[in-house]
Amino acid sequence: MYLLGYDVGSSSVKASLVDVESGKCVAEAFYPKHENTIISLKSGWAEQDPLSWWENLKLATADVISQAGSLGGGSTPLTNRELTIAAIGISYQMHGLVCVDKDGKLLRDSIIWCDSRAVPYGDAAFKALGKEKCLGHLLNSPGNFTAAKLAWVKENEPEIFDRIYKIMLPGDYIAYKMTGEIRTTMSGLSEGMFWDFKENRPASFLMDWFGFDESVLPEIVPTFSEQGFLGLEAAQELGLKPGIPVSYRAGDQPNNALSLNVFEPGEIAATAGTSGVVYGVSGSVAYDPLSRVNTFAHVNHTPADPRLGILLCINGTGIANAWIRRNVVPRGMMYDEMNASAAEVPVGCEGVGVLPFGNGAERMLGNKELGFGVFGLNFNVHSWKHLLRATQEGIVFSFKYGIDIMEEMGMKVGVIRAGKANMFLSPIFRETLSEVTGAVIELLDTDGAAGAAKAAGIGAGIYKDRSEAFSSLGRLGVVEPSADRSRYLEAYSIWKNHLNNNI
Repeated sequence: MYLLGYDVGSSSVKASLVDVESGKCVAEAFYPKHENTIISLKSGWAEQDPLSWWENLKLATADVISQAGSLGGGSTPLTNRELTIAAIGISYQMHGLVCVDKDGKLLRDSIIWCDSRAVPYGDAAFKALGKEKCLGHLLNSPGNFTAAKLAWVKENEPEIFDRIYKIMLPGDYIAYKMTGEIRTTMSGLSEGMFWDFKENRPASFLMDWFGFDESVLPEIVPTFSEQGFLGLEAAQELGLKPGIPVSYRAGDQPNNALSLNVFEPGEIAATAGTSGVVYGVSGSVAYDPLSRVNTFAHVNHTPADPRLGILLCINGTGIANAWIRRNVVPRGMMYDEMNASAAEVPVGCEGVGVLPFGNGAERMLGNKELGFGVFGLNFNVHSWKHLLRATQEGIVFSFKYGIDIMEEMGMKVGVIRAGKANMFLSPIFRETLSEVTGAVIELLDTDGAAGAAKAAGIGAGIYKDRSEAFSSLGRLGVVEPSADRSRYLEAYSIWKNHLNNNI
């Protein structure tokens, strides 16, 4: 018996087939093999055809079913009659807007997460409704989220707006294609700025201000639940048996945290690719008064037992390390060689430091664009190796700076979980992050699609709880802070002072 998970991103759709008993991913595939097309009709716009997500999902499904042939010990793929899939889970790109008419037909391409056209609409709502009202009820500024995107459609495409029957997030649309049911979750509504945390219901005050009827929202279902069943037509398109329950859906960042078994206060999920994300779980309903981070309902949030996901995005992470590789270190040096060279330099880099913010405006710094900066460089003391380690330390310190914001909001940091990839492949990065935060770093073998599959097992009642679902999660390494962290904390203090002098 197997579980099928999907991760519907803007670049590709990934499918993972997980064996229920072992908890291991036995087949995986993603499509397209090149990045999916993003339509940009004007500067700052980003749209995708939701049907392209469905077509790539079908291709990924066919691929994992084909791979499943070896699971039965035969030379041919298992057929849809022989392959028992017990439940389906969906992870999806957050903040997108999908609009359908009363027949369920698409009215326009989806305005996706990286589209910035709606910023003035969110800003106007924030100014008119007030900081206290918006942050106190939404935990965020309306910003550039889904509600503001719908406001743009209302003003600029009134003929489309008037025909809208329901709006959906990208994952809601995929679930609709599978089940025929138009539904969403509280977590999903919170990421679109449609959820009022004080009233524990849809945010009528914001919808009234924008001029939306609450009827455009889908029916709300629990994140872990039987949310619909695979219909005959969808089953035929996917090559699966009809009747499989869709029993989980969540945005990609909450789902990434779930995939890393991050559910409880003090636990953090982190990624550090081109840019970095720190997603921490808090047990209290709180917000950052300066809006440097976003706060959404986590996958296991309930009003009685709050679990809020505090999301911090840092633009200048792996891209800074890659720039150093291209422009500073000896030509042809690989990342493992860079890490070894950086390890020759002591903690604190003998006074040289790097502010790694060269990849655009940083929200946690008040949307300021500081650029990449070097301080304390002494031509008689420092070499390229110092600059290399200082860059990695600077990236870690930017993570710590964001975690400080989370701690100001009442979150206590105990453990940081991440996949062993990108910057987490560097021993200096891992060790510095553990030392400067005081947290245990756990490196795990998982991904979003596999996590969605296991979550579907929880939602369908196949696993009794998350402990059972994630008991087989492979641990690739653990880094614990030392008894004496003073060198790292001193280096961070110097770095933070330089940063504060520049913002």
